[in-house]
Order: sequence, then C-alpha cells, then structure tokens
Amino acid sequence: MRDYHQKQKQDTWTYTEDNGTLLGQKITPLDRVGLYVPGGKAAYPSSVLMNAIPAKVAGVEELIMVVPTPNGIANSLVLAAAYIAGVNKVFTVGGAQAVAALAYGTETIPKVDKIVGPGNIYVATAKRAVFGQVGIDMIAGPSEILIICDGKTDPDWIAMDLFSQAEHDEDAQSILLCPDAEFISQVEVSIAKLLPTMDRKDIIATALKDRGALIQTKDMDEAIAISNQIAPEHLELSVEDPQTMLDGIKHAGAIFMGRNTCEAIGDYCAGPNHVLPTSGTARFSSPLGVYDFQKKSSLIMVSDEGANTLGEIAATLADGEGLQAHAKSARYRIK
Repeated sequence: MRDYHQKQKQDTWTYTEDNGTLLGQKITPLDRVGLYVPGGKAAYPSSVLMNAIPAKVAGVEELIMVVPTPNGIANSLVLAAAYIAGVNKVFTVGGAQAVAALAYGTETIPKVDKIVGPGNIYVATAKRAVFGQVGIDMIAGPSEILIICDGKTDPDWIAMDLFSQAEHDEDAQSILLCPDAEFISQVEVSIAKLLPTMDRKDIIATALKDRGALIQTKDMDEAIAISNQIAPEHLELSVEDPQTMLDGIKHAGAIFMGRNTCEAIGDYCAGPNHVLPTSGTARFSSPLGVYDFQKKSSLIMVSDEGANTLGEIAATLADGEGLQAHAKSARYRIK
C-alpha cells in the first residue's frame, strides 16, 4: 500500500524559458490533517491505513484521528492500524461533533487544515458544512458495487461480491449487469443459498431488496454504457479479457479487472486506495491519494529580458482592462 502511494508523490519542479525567466510549481504537504474513522456498525482499521498512509507519504507532519468508541471501548485493531500508519494523536469522539472539533479546534483537539475519512450521513453533512473553514476529501455516500459479467464466472463468486458491499449498510447499492439471462438466474439461486449463512444477512437482504438489481443487457457494450452512466464506486469486470473493455470505461472509482479480482482485495490490501467517489461523483472525482495531502504554489522568477517582454504584454492587457496600477507596476520594470 505504501509503495503504491509512493508512486503518486509529486515533487517541486521548475524550468527556465529562453528569456531566462524561471517558472514552476512548489509542492508542499499540508501541516495538520484530521482523520475521521467510523465505528458504528463495524470497526474499520483498513480505513485508518487507507487515509493515514497517503497523508504520511505526502509529508503531513501531524495526523489527528477521531474515532467513536461504542460502550467506551476502543477497538484494538483500529488503534494498532493508527500506530502502524503513523497517526500522531487519537481522540475518542465521533459524529458531527468530532468533525466540528477538527474544523474549529477545542481546548484539547487542535484545528486541522483538512478532514478526511468516511462516516454516516451526519458525518458527511458536517463535513459539507465546514468545507471552506477546512478542506475535505469528499462527501461519501453509501457503498456501491457494479459487476459486469460475461456469464462465465462462478455464480457463487458473483453473489458474494454483491454481498460484500451490501453488508456495509442497508443503503448500499449492488448491481449486476450481464447479457446472459440463464446466468442471472444462477446468481439468484446463489443469493438465496448463501444469504442465510451470512452474519449480516438482515442488512444484506435489505440492501439487495431496496438498492440491488440484476439486469440483463443486450450485450457487453450496453453494460459498459450503463456502467458509465451510473459511475460506480467499485466496478468489477468479471470477464475473460478485461483489458479489451478498459478503453470503454470512463467513470468508476476503482476498476477490478478479471475473475480473480474481487472488490474485497482492493478494499484491504491490493495497494490502491479504497476511499473512492460515490453517488455518481466518479464522473468528476478521483480516489483519495497522496495528491490530496499536497498543495501547489506557482513559482515565477522573471529575468531582466523577461521583465521587458512580459512587462509590455502585461501592461497592454492591464490597459485594456482599465487597471492603471497593474499597467504602471509592469512598466516600471521595463528597461
């Protein structure tokens, strides 16, 4: 996971134009970041790793974690993940009030520059409310999986992959797109067979009933078109040669390619981040990454020659906009 995110790290760069003017970007890590870790229906040590590791790779000096502790008991796996990932401070508080504490600071919890991490509707709404006071990663909605299958994968595998997102909560979305009607029937049989064996069967059943769908498409091209319209958080291409489909996929948070690549592996340990855009926002958003914890400053150092050529251009444009001080400021430097 750390190796994968290390490849995303950006460094300061510069170049010099023919007239001697230096241009570039300075890359700077954020000073302090707040990490919200959910702890309601389940504990998520993997979320600690997925949020903290890219922050530390980026160079964030201080990482503040907040986590709810039902019944006053801190989850040992969550704390272990925080230690491994390099979290600096942990506060046992959750909900919207934890987001507010990170955004504005309290006597004990320091104010942060950005808040990351998933949560329920109250946490998501609080993050939306404090955006502008601090940065946020995204407004995360319920979990989603969309599977495009050619009808040749073990139907039990597909059923369990649908369960893997449905078990998160009742609002999770699990969709199968396949042109093979017989295979869809086999998946229905697998769902009926496997559901009673699941510890979270009531949550899964509700999610599948309210937000699940098994859809027969005309062909694989139609399946791709539907997927692009939905822009799912997780997209599985459970087909023989997924790379031939890749060019057609435009909108997805993460793409799991091939029959062996279940979403669960990506959730935990494949390397890429599992904090992904939901609710169709994959049309314009990206997975959480090192770039979310770095900011850019433009670098400009004008040479003597550049002051002459660029100064005249700037002054002319400023004259056109009626900004006299801009024009004079540029012309003062023309030799």
